[in-house]
Amino acid sequence: MAVDIQKLFNEEIPASLAKNTAAAQEIGAKYQFNITGEGGGEWFIDLTPSGPKAAAGSPGGADCTLTIASEDFQKLYENPDANGMTLFFSGKLKVAGNQMLAMKLKKLFQLK
Repeated sequence: MAVDIQKLFNEEIPASLAKNTAAAQEIGAKYQFNITGEGGGEWFIDLTPSGPKAAAGSPGGADCTLTIASEDFQKLYENPDANGMTLFFSGKLKVAGNQMLAMKLKKLFQLK
C-alpha cells in the first residue's frame, strides 16, 4: 500500500513526535528530506533536545539531508532494511552531511 507522503510528513510524523517526544529526541539530529516528483516536497525534522518538530520547507542547518524521488521513497518506507542500501548504492537515495545519521531514521518511522 502506497504511503501518502504529504500526509506522512504534514500530519503523521508531527503527531507521533508529539506523542513520543523523549524517544524522538534520543535520535539527536536534524534532518532535511527533499522528495522529488509527484506528491513530494521538502521537510525539516528536528529530533534534537530543542525539538522534536517537523515542518515543511528547508530552513538549513540539517545534520543529514536526504534526496529521493517519491516513487523510490515508497520503496524505502515500505522496507527500509532491504531497500535503503540498494537505493543508496544505485544513486537513487542521495545522502549529504553525516551519512551515519541516515541509519537512525528507521527509528523515526517506527514511532507511533
